[in-house]
Amino acid sequence: MKLHRYCLVLALVTPAAWADGDAARGAQLYNSRCIACHSPDANRVGPAHRGVYGRKAGGVADFSYSSALRGAKLTWTDKTLDKWLTDPESLLPGQTMGYQVPDATDRSDLIAYLKQISQK
Repeated sequence: MKLHRYCLVLALVTPAAWADGDAARGAQLYNSRCIACHSPDANRVGPAHRGVYGRKAGGVADFSYSSALRGAKLTWTDKTLDKWLTDPESLLPGQTMGYQVPDATDRSDLIAYLKQISQK
């Protein structure tokens, strides 16, 4: 019976981990891992990220997205960004981002940073 209570508590607490990400650490991760292809304010190999949180996938007007992203019917939220960063191809087959973030803490921190720069 104790195991069932633990699983219920874990299930209720886990989604909140996205909200608890460390945006400062996320900025460091972004600048060491993402900056080669992305920028907050300029399109590069990947689209600009300022304003990404809450934006429709494939929503930067002047960026040339893959057909998978152009046709995606999702908005970038905690849940979708977490799935995307975990395995982009699993979320949107045919996309062209060849990078994954396997560590949940790293994903949480990156999402916190993306949320922060989307509010500016």
